[in-house]
Amino acid sequence: MKQSEITGLTTEELQEQLVEFEQNLTKMRMTHHISPLENPMSLRATRRDVARIKTELAKRNSQASEAKA
Repeated sequence: MKQSEITGLTTEELQEQLVEFEQNLTKMRMTHHISPLENPMSLRATRRDVARIKTELAKRNSQASEAKA
């Protein structure tokens, strides 16, 4: 997921995507421990997607708190 796609989503959609990606990452890690994944680079891509979403959510939260002040 690209950063431009992430910025286009609403906060609620981002939170849903975050839960989905984290669950997917957990499943992929478990599967990879049992038998190697066909594409182990997908672990890195998913981990980075989670980080991008968390960063965007933190940015939006900080902007919202600044607007209230």
